Amino acid sequence: QVWLVDSGGGLVQAGGSLRLSCAASGRTFSSNAMGWFRQAPGKEREFVAAIRWSGGSTYYADSVKGRFTISRDNAKNTVYLQMNSLKPEDTAVYYCAVTTGNGPYGVRYEYEYWGQGTQVTVSS
Repeated sequence: QVWLVDSGGGLVQAGGSLRLSCAASGRTFSSNAMGWFRQAPGKEREFVAAIRWSGGSTYYADSVKGRFTISRDNAKNTVYLQMNSLKPEDTAVYYCAVTTGNGPYGVRYEYEYWGQGTQVTVSS
């Protein structure tokens, strides 16, 4: 079992920045990668970014490339999502998730454990 606590959401104006954090505990040694997904009202949950614990390879959705950066702190079992140049269309509940598999990391159903979600609202 892996437990995830995600935090850092809030209200920000368009063009602003936020940093989300996701702290993992439990059987973290079994995890292979951590991802961030988001879900806007009335929409499907979609992939945002992912990072492998070993090696640090990163993966991004096209919609956030160049604006968002995912990083990890292995010693703290924590993953971060730095979000810059935020747009109103980035408004959503953001969820971190862990997978013990080898991908593909952009697929929601590859992830076994999920955080509770943190709201990000970008005003225009």
